[in-house]
Amino acid sequence: MQAIEPAIDPALEAQLEASRDQRLESYFELLRIPSISALPEHAADCRRTAEWIAAEASRIGFENVEVTPGVPRPIVYADWLHAPGAPTVIVYCHYDVQPVDPIDLWDTAPFEPFVRDGRVIGRGSADDKGQLHLHLRAAEAFFSTRGRLPLNLKLVFEGEEESSSVFIKDWLPANRERLKADAVVISDTSFFEGNRPALTVGLRGMVYVQIDVTGPALDLHSGGYGGLVENPGNALARIIAELKDRDGVVQIPGFYDDVVPVTPEQHAELEAMPFDDNEILRITGASRLVGEKGYTPLERTGYRPTLDVNGMWGGFTGEGSKTIIPGHAHAKVSCRLVPNQDPGRIFEALRDYVRQVAPPGVSVEVRDLGHGKPLVVGTDDFVAQAALEALEATFGVKPFTQRGGGSIPVAEMFETVLGHAPVMLGFTNADSNAHAPNESMVLSNYETGIRTICRLWENLGGRTA
Repeated sequence: MQAIEPAIDPALEAQLEASRDQRLESYFELLRIPSISALPEHAADCRRTAEWIAAEASRIGFENVEVTPGVPRPIVYADWLHAPGAPTVIVYCHYDVQPVDPIDLWDTAPFEPFVRDGRVIGRGSADDKGQLHLHLRAAEAFFSTRGRLPLNLKLVFEGEEESSSVFIKDWLPANRERLKADAVVISDTSFFEGNRPALTVGLRGMVYVQIDVTGPALDLHSGGYGGLVENPGNALARIIAELKDRDGVVQIPGFYDDVVPVTPEQHAELEAMPFDDNEILRITGASRLVGEKGYTPLERTGYRPTLDVNGMWGGFTGEGSKTIIPGHAHAKVSCRLVPNQDPGRIFEALRDYVRQVAPPGVSVEVRDLGHGKPLVVGTDDFVAQAALEALEATFGVKPFTQRGGGSIPVAEMFETVLGHAPVMLGFTNADSNAHAPNESMVLSNYETGIRTICRLWENLGGRTA
């Protein structure tokens, strides 16, 4: 949808309007750093991004700015705590980004951002540097016009969200005292389909594994040894085929044991939401929608678990032909989990099932590459209510509440470690191509997102902690 012109404090609006060009160049500067956390060769880029953010936070007016030492993908912490009586809110975003493969499907270099048709194109423009950046710019508007914030803020910007948030799992409990707050706001989610404003009230959990199938000690001539030894490529294909049936039902024993059924009330609520199959087909380029039989698309993405192959490799894949039996084959597989499913238990069930269905003649290893728990939150919290009010006031329409299909590992940690269910207030357009080529952020979402955050901080600043 098209954002309306927000009626925030005229001084804030004047500052934001005057700094529009400078703000966009700063946004581009952040996007140009290739902070890919999954690739070790980009560890220095992750630290460089953290230091860039820390320098900006200090320049704007935040205090106690820290880039955690001794880790390749550090956490940036900063705070401003001079609003006595007002609430204290933690803001979480992440600065690391996904790998850019397949590079040939990008219209331009992934880390050379530009504006096209009202969108900022570039890796991280939406997920999640764009949302991190708009928080900095909202804070800057307050510091520039008033010299202060209307509430107390603590920034926690992570560099491993795309790699299972490994370091922060220990960092959060170790910093529990420093992170005392009244609420947590996460900006790493999107609007509803059609770019309709929405507050996310649920996230799926995750189990991510690598399956390694090993056969002969080295690649063999397929003419001399075909039919004599098991082919790891064939074996892997058989394993993958056994994971789901033709109706999209995962075949791992016990996989659905703890899944909470969709209630009639939830089904009716989802049916009333304006989901458009054709819009999803347009965005994805797919020929048809598929999924677990007996469930609607919104039920499948928010209320049901999944299993997907994320990549497969092994043997010869170059130009021309090379007739071999490969010595090994591999696959990366992810499961999105819903409430009550335990990632550790699902990993063990998946590992045991893969071993069970693997044909004789190969050895199989299933490695846990990371996992996170699912989360569902309510909207009764005063910050959630204020966020819904800010969205409606800024965009001019009543926002949806939605369960997201993705995962944010740290979201559940904030609840268990700090005792606050996070308010997941994101601004990304649903067709952002996050994790894919030509990732984009609708520029009006970014700009109006800044105004929404300004309105939210103003609103909360008038309340008693």
